[in-house]
Amino acid sequence: MKLRDIFLLMFLVFLLTPGFTRAQVNVKDSALQVSIIYPTYAFSMPGGDMADRFGFSHQIGAGYMLKGKNGWSIAFEGNFIFRDGIKNAGSILSGIMTSDGFIIDGGGVFANVMLLERGFTLWAKVGKLFPVAGPNPNSGILLQLGGGMLQHKIRIEVPGNSAPQLKGDYKKGYDHLCSGPAVSQFIGYQYLGNTRKVNFFAGLEFTEAYTLSRRSYYFNDMMRPDEKRFDLLGSIKIGWYLPLYKKTSQKFYYY
Repeated sequence: MKLRDIFLLMFLVFLLTPGFTRAQVNVKDSALQVSIIYPTYAFSMPGGDMADRFGFSHQIGAGYMLKGKNGWSIAFEGNFIFRDGIKNAGSILSGIMTSDGFIIDGGGVFANVMLLERGFTLWAKVGKLFPVAGPNPNSGILLQLGGGMLQHKIRIEVPGNSAPQLKGDYKKGYDHLCSGPAVSQFIGYQYLGNTRKVNFFAGLEFTEAYTLSRRSYYFNDMMRPDEKRFDLLGSIKIGWYLPLYKKTSQKFYYY
């Protein structure tokens, strides 16, 4: 199963999770400890070494957060990065192109080759909520610091898999797969509605990653890669919270 399919499956599970709006808790008057699951979307712009290869991209993901009564939280999150097209696409496969910039497939005709950006991030995050400008103590300014990893590559697609020079392991010599440790910072606004029907967050996220090439040889450059990269992403990020409020117990007294 592809990573994108895993994220989509998690998203569907979250939407179908029962009971997250039926709890009888008082969101308005007190800070609560609550578990939250959430899907996310981000529009990202690259910086550093990543900007030499890619343009703007999209991210979809999902996560789990445990928010404490004191405003501190921990979260675990994964995001799938994607975009159609890359920068300087002609230079990636120039060694197997004709003088006119085409690739000949196994049938002797021009192959339809698409170069795409693909990647993912995995995070563990610590956050602090400052309950200002909100309808209750569970809403306000949210700050998060995360640690994890970033991976990205050039996905090469040839419909019908008709070009033998881009099949199997040959394709890996051109995809520039890179990964490494990363940190992230998020600043935004968290809203948990009094009626428990509207719950979301929105803000800015910044990612810095120290990545290395994970391939042993680049065919087009005819060299063993020794890339030590500093990749950056700046994102506008939104998400929809699905709080799993605990139901309050019902007590009956008899006299």
